[in-house]
Parts: sequence; structure tokens; C-alpha cells
Amino acid sequence: MKILMAAAENDALPRGKVGGIGDVVRDIPLALGKIGQEVDVVMPGYGSFSKLAGAKHITSLDVMFGGQVQTIDIFKISLADTSNASSTKVTQWVIEHPLFAIGGEGKIYCDDPSNRPFASDASKFALFSAAVAKAIVSDVFGKVDVIHLHDWHTAMVSVLRAYDPQYQVLKAIKTVFTIHNIALQGIRPFDGDESSLKAWFPDLAFDENQINDPRYNNCYNPMRSGINLSDKVHAVSPTYAKEILLPSNKEYGYFGGEGLENDLRHASETGRLHGILNGCEYPDSATDALNLKALIKLSEKEVMKWVADKPLVDNAHLIAITRLKQLSAKKHKKQALILTSVGRITDQKVRLFQQVMSNGETALEQLLRLLSDDGVFILLGSGDNELEAFLSQVASKHSNFIFLKGYSEALSISMYSSGDLFLMPSSFEPCGISQMLAMRAGQPCLAHSVGGLSDTITNNENGFTFDGENPQQQAENMLSCFHSVLALKQHSPTEWATISDNALKSRYLWSDVAHDYIKHLYSN
Repeated sequence: MKILMAAAENDALPRGKVGGIGDVVRDIPLALGKIGQEVDVVMPGYGSFSKLAGAKHITSLDVMFGGQVQTIDIFKISLADTSNASSTKVTQWVIEHPLFAIGGEGKIYCDDPSNRPFASDASKFALFSAAVAKAIVSDVFGKVDVIHLHDWHTAMVSVLRAYDPQYQVLKAIKTVFTIHNIALQGIRPFDGDESSLKAWFPDLAFDENQINDPRYNNCYNPMRSGINLSDKVHAVSPTYAKEILLPSNKEYGYFGGEGLENDLRHASETGRLHGILNGCEYPDSATDALNLKALIKLSEKEVMKWVADKPLVDNAHLIAITRLKQLSAKKHKKQALILTSVGRITDQKVRLFQQVMSNGETALEQLLRLLSDDGVFILLGSGDNELEAFLSQVASKHSNFIFLKGYSEALSISMYSSGDLFLMPSSFEPCGISQMLAMRAGQPCLAHSVGGLSDTITNNENGFTFDGENPQQQAENMLSCFHSVLALKQHSPTEWATISDNALKSRYLWSDVAHDYIKHLYSN
């Protein structure tokens, strides 16, 4: 088959990734290529990817958008690394237009103000979707058997396929829609704003009941459109595919369908919804683990780079440098426990750490008290400003907590390979890649048993999990689980070694995912 994947991110291209979508769109095409499928991957150029050394301009097309003809440029990208035989079955494309670089050259997502959420991105991705549809009907990619759309950013392709007369031929092509995170839906008004459906496509006649937001009837919901207008819907883990069938109840700490549960239930009942777990790459050689001293040294080096990048020193970096120097000077117990965490600093990832416990402390502070002098917790990531401030504040009070505010590939790899226990107390987790990367390095995880975490970690077998009926109980159970894990590490080294070894041997292969895609999403 010839499969065309459209996405906002693609880590096959340098700096083409922000989150998990980039990992999936990098890896699954190669896995499909290995079993004889032909995959084309297309993403916006963001004003930078078309300048890569291997970029070749293929054609320009005119697209109707915003009541005007817009010229878009299509580039094919030849990647330097073709050592992987399956890479010959994968073709990389980018589409360029000035609107795609609206946030700055190479910037994938814009930071729109809270009173106009998604405004810049929604316009950018609506034009990108129109460009993809036009490229397909213009035979730029050759004959396409499957159109695979990733998340809300590309859902407009399904809208144009359903309602725009010039794209009706797309109805004959099977269309698949993947939900990477139901919480982000790209909602915009139908009308009355320059970033609205009618501003983008003023002549489009559509069925409002299929694409409006169930909570805000005067708004267009891209995520809902993709769910209702595609032939197959894919969620990125089996457990997440079940969780999103129920309504969210944040008071009780449950994150479900986020208003789209009725559409998802209908998709499930009609056999259109499938939960397939993402995979992970397993290199032939593992990264060498660093001891605590070497990990501190690498952390100091990376923080100094971040400091040098900015005219003013961030207080989070000052606190981190202070803590690292203290840690470096300190004599550690031989069995000092290294806790690690790597990821975007979002409400989803940090909420349970912020939960206030009965003594007035946050759950994170209580966890650090339990850890005491027996170890150190190193957390790497950046994201929400308020949550970063919370983590910095905790780091300023607790010498066994180091918050590294930023991202470093070298440091993240070393943390996965060098830690003793990886913490992932996500409030929800569609699939998760961090737990797989930690387990791949033989580092067991302590995680909230939700979504893909539930599908990859079995309590006391290859890691440790907790649950709970509400956020308070979840935080309490997290601390109780951590207390048990500390005791196990200190008093049952053989059992700990078995669990670590089981984590190391756990396998979630892209080859299995590729076969499942063909069986459940692309066939029939």
C-alpha cells in the first residue's frame, strides 16, 4: 500500500519534534517500510525545513484559503542517513507558505494568548490541511491508498474530504485519524474571527452537527471532525481507547473523553475505534550508565550552556547550580538512590506532585522527605511557567531535589540509563514514551496506572504502579507506593534486581505496531 501520513511534527527531520507525535511519525513509517509498505510523510516546513541540505523544490500549487488564492511550495527531503533499508520505502515532504512560519522560523507551535487559544496554529494548520488535500488530488505523491492524519492539526483534511466539492475524490481513499492527546482539540469559532472556519473557507457548506464542539455550539472542533469524518479512529494505547469513552471528571482525577466521549463511543460501537500501543526503538548497544558524580558533572555542563544562552540568569538555573555543587561536595552513601524524571512540564505531568497533603505540604515535598539523605531526585524538563516556578520553589527548599529547567538530549539519555527509579505520576497518559525509554535502559518506573502506563508497567513485575479514586487518594497512594519501593530497594536487593531486569527485557516493538496498523486501521 501507499500510505500518506500528515502531521505537525516529524522527528525524522532535525528539530522536527516537540512531543510524542514527532517520535511516532519518525518511527512507524520505517516499521511499515520494513514490511513492504510505501510511506510518504508530509509536514509544514515552518520556514526552515525547506532549507535543509537535502530539500528539493518539486512543485508549486494554488490553494483557495481565506477567500484568496494562496501559493504553496512543496519540497521533497532526501535524508543523509539511508543505511536503514526500510528508509528507501519512506519519502519525506514539507510544504511551505509564509503563514507556516508565523511563530518564527522553525517554530512548530505558537504561544497564543489565553483569550484566543490556538488562533495562530489553527489558521496555519487549516491552510496546511488544504495544501495536503490539493497535493493529493494533484497527484504530487502519486496514487495514495491510505491517508493517515495525526491529531487535530491535520483534521481539516477530513472536513474538506467530506464537504468540499473539489476534494470529493478523496472519499475513495481510506482515511485514518490518530488521537495522540484528546485534551488538545484546536477549538476555534465558526465565524466572527480571522481565525475561524468561515474565514478560512467562506464558501464551504458543511454539516455543523458533525464538526461543532458539544460544549460550545458556535465553535468548530477539529478533533471531533477527525473522529466523526474518518473511516478509522486510532488511540495510542488500548487502555486510553477505553478511558476516553467516559466523560472526564477532574474533581475525581479522571481524564476521559474531554467532551467527545459520545462521538468516541459511537466510533467504538461501529467498530471504527482501535487502541494500538505505540512502540519503542531498541538499539543493539545500550548507553553506558553514569555514576552520580558523572551525572552531576554532565548536569552542571548543560545548565551552564542554558545560562550562556540568555542575557539574564534564570533563578531556576541558579538554584540548580547551587544544588549540584552541594551534591558534588557531599559524601554519598554507597547505595544512594537516583530518582529521575524527564518530560514536558505540564499540568498533566505535575498535577499530582502539587497535591496538598494533610500536613499542608505538597506531595512532592513529602516524597522528598521520604527520600531524605538516601538519594536525590533529578527532574529534567521545561514548559508551563507557573509549574516551573513551583518546581524551582521546591528545589530551593529541598537539597535532595534538582530541577533542571530545559532540555538536553545527552542529559536525558544519561538520566534514562543512570537512574534507579523513574517517576511518572501523570494524571493521564495516552501512551507515554518516557517510561519505555527508562525501562529499555533497565530503570523501573513508579507510575500512575493510566493509559499507556497501565499497558506497559505491571506492578511489582517490571515496575511499580498506583491508582486512586480522586487526586488526594492518588497522591497518597503514590507516596505509599514510593515508601514500599524504598523498603524493597534497601532490604530486598534480589527482588529489586529481578524487577529491573524485567523492565530491561520488556519489549514494545514498532514491528508489532506496523502489523496492527495494517490489520485494524488500513485493511477492510
